[in-house]
Amino acid sequence: MGQRELTINNLDACWNSVVDFLSNITDQQWETQSLCPAWNIKGVAAHMVAVEQVLSNWVPTGLDTPPPFQDGEEHFGAAMKMSGGDLVAHMQRTFDVRRANLAETTDEDFQTESMTPVGPSTYGRFMAIREFDFWMHERDCRTPLSLEIDNGGPAAEMALNEVHLSIGYIVGKKIGLTEGQSIHFDITGAVDRDIYVVVDGRATETDALDHPTLTLHCDSMAFMNQACGRIDPEIPIAGGQISWSGDEELGAHAARNLRFTM
Repeated sequence: MGQRELTINNLDACWNSVVDFLSNITDQQWETQSLCPAWNIKGVAAHMVAVEQVLSNWVPTGLDTPPPFQDGEEHFGAAMKMSGGDLVAHMQRTFDVRRANLAETTDEDFQTESMTPVGPSTYGRFMAIREFDFWMHERDCRTPLSLEIDNGGPAAEMALNEVHLSIGYIVGKKIGLTEGQSIHFDITGAVDRDIYVVVDGRATETDALDHPTLTLHCDSMAFMNQACGRIDPEIPIAGGQISWSGDEELGAHAARNLRFTM
């Protein structure tokens, strides 16, 4: 399966999952505070659909053709005024437009240069970031409601990729490893992944490390929550979802300083 098809499939799975989830919550649950400080669950839903409205019927032709983000605030405000049922129906209609848009794209479209939330990249990267956003935001809403969901599979792998792409920044700037130090991220659980980073002039990912300065052992969902600044790190540390071996002091610091986005 090509990258374009994989991204579209994962986005579609996220859209279906979000609609199914929101179709089955109560009026009171819509008002529950999400893991995003600025929004309750309705606010998260309004944010998700507003961005997809901005992206509807838009494909970049280069860096000089950004999506009409100036319309996002109006879309968000309109969504917030809807009832829960109307908002879900609005989301479904918007996602159907986006599905039709993506079905008409080509591999070349996905390789076209585009402005993205992380700066200049490609339209394909932008769509992968949208998948990450939906995947995380559904969990931002489910967690306060104690509603479990499968945190594994292709969509989870793609969401983790977005954090993985920033691993050098996390290690070098957030954790602050110094010259000659190294770290092994031992990620297990719903998604298994080994990530190795060494500081050699700058924090750089490498294929393997025989004797890392420290190893951070993380449940994959706990790792995602920390990288995205969602939950107090003391909670997964106390619960054993995040632990460390090797340099004790550095491990304790690393476990508490993974956040690179919110």
